[in-house]
Amino acid sequence: MHKVFLGIGGNLGNKNENFGKVIRLIEDKLGKVVQASSIYETPPWGFHAEDNFWNQVLLVETEQSPQEILDNIHTIESNFGRERKAERYNSREMDIDILYYDDDFLESETLIIPHPHISKRLFVLVPLAEIAPAFKHPLFRLTSIQMLENCKDKSVIKKI
Repeated sequence: MHKVFLGIGGNLGNKNENFGKVIRLIEDKLGKVVQASSIYETPPWGFHAEDNFWNQVLLVETEQSPQEILDNIHTIESNFGRERKAERYNSREMDIDILYYDDDFLESETLIIPHPHISKRLFVLVPLAEIAPAFKHPLFRLTSIQMLENCKDKSVIKKI
């Protein structure tokens, strides 16, 4: 069984309903959600938007490969109207990122694990440190807490 950390977030629609629905879809398509952080309200990262995001980190146990997970994530995101566009960051009902897959490193044309921006984003590090404070980044060999302490992002993060 593989342990996968997922970051989920969105800033459009009924966020409360969307978060409940996405967890049900993740359990249906990927595997068992064994831990979930609190949900945090955060400003957009990398672009301007009218509405703040809600973000959460989940730990999922799965038998799927990273590519199978990614394919299923795209299917789940499409349930929320997600279309992959040329611009990298935009408002959306739901976005799902693979943060870690076990202690593995993977780089392909479609997928990089661990997620390359973990250490730069408070909206990932705060919930990650909540549920996995001692987990070490496979490349940096820093714990979630250490990365949080070193993060230069100064966004205001509020627990929902």
